[in-house]
Amino acid sequence: MNAASAIAPARNPGMDEDIFEQFAEQLQRYVRERLIPAEPQVIAEDRVPAEILAEMRDMGLFGLSVPQEYGGAGLNMTQYARVVNIMSYAAPAYRSIFSINVGMFASALKNGATEAQRAEWFPKLAEGKIACFGLTEPGSGSDSAGLQTTAVPDPDGNGWILNGTKRYITNAPHADVALIMARTSKEALPKNAHVSAFLVPMNAPGVSTGSPDKKMGQSGSHISDIMLDDVRVPGDALLGGETGKGFVFAMKSLDNGRISVGAAATGYARRALDSALRYANERKAFGEPIANFQLIQQMLADSEIEIYAAESMMRDVTARADAGENILVKAAAFKVFASEMCGRVVDRVVQIYGGAGYLAEYDAERFFRDARIYRIYEGTTQILQLQIAKHMLREWRDS
Repeated sequence: MNAASAIAPARNPGMDEDIFEQFAEQLQRYVRERLIPAEPQVIAEDRVPAEILAEMRDMGLFGLSVPQEYGGAGLNMTQYARVVNIMSYAAPAYRSIFSINVGMFASALKNGATEAQRAEWFPKLAEGKIACFGLTEPGSGSDSAGLQTTAVPDPDGNGWILNGTKRYITNAPHADVALIMARTSKEALPKNAHVSAFLVPMNAPGVSTGSPDKKMGQSGSHISDIMLDDVRVPGDALLGGETGKGFVFAMKSLDNGRISVGAAATGYARRALDSALRYANERKAFGEPIANFQLIQQMLADSEIEIYAAESMMRDVTARADAGENILVKAAAFKVFASEMCGRVVDRVVQIYGGAGYLAEYDAERFFRDARIYRIYEGTTQILQLQIAKHMLREWRDS
């Protein structure tokens, strides 16, 4: 029995398939006819133009994974990954601005929010409010035991007081709401029960953000610190209404985030390869296109092989997610392979461009810089390798 036939019918049917295919076709045209031509402006101004943001909101991109009963599109994981993949053919900033909404934030609401929290926040996401996800800190990323942000009961009411700093937070300068991970116990408890999650409006008194960090690549997308200084939130800001569940919600949400990164890296690798194909056919050496040279062809072929492998992994892991399987290991594996693959592809593309590949005048140099972050966020390659191996060894011992 092959893997596909072993997968049960999807629990989340998502959008009607015919309607989704029409939407995907429309989105592909939008990417090529609208977003790619606007890339020079995004790079020059280091922002997505306001009129394009308005168009993206009108298209429903900020609420793709929000359930339909709350005003969203209700896409399943397979459809969601395809949308991310299509959008990621263009500059990464376009995906980045809505990816937290439809990825980790919406996933955390689905996995752990109360019905009242869903009713409050899902419609806001669907209408285009921007979310961010506050886990990483100056002294901790993957190590939850080192998390320093605290949440203590408010002595003046039934709420909480938050203090701490979050670092490298995507969309923080523009976000309307943050999901903040904070310690509700001084001790590091088993299964990370010392960490809880809080829904924090970014305009709450005591919340501030640093200046956007200068980055290697991905112009137009912004990250910054979030500072929490005696931030008071009501009791119903605690995600799920229960302490000690924040890290569990975060990790379940990261499965979604890792699929998003993998889909994005795969889409961007395809864009880079298409660029190299065009250049190799236009650039001549020794009186003929360099596409005729076998070592150029080898780099093109190796890139196509790896992109196809990543696309196949994406189809498999998203089908498993829609079937309700535990995809922690496979989502991590897909993210590792796709992000590392993208790095190899863009490196080959620079090589195919030759000296021109090192110049900012050509796209290859930008592809190379933009792709580097995919191997770092939502879990570095090395952390995910450890996580995959840990689960493999645990399963071996259990069996």
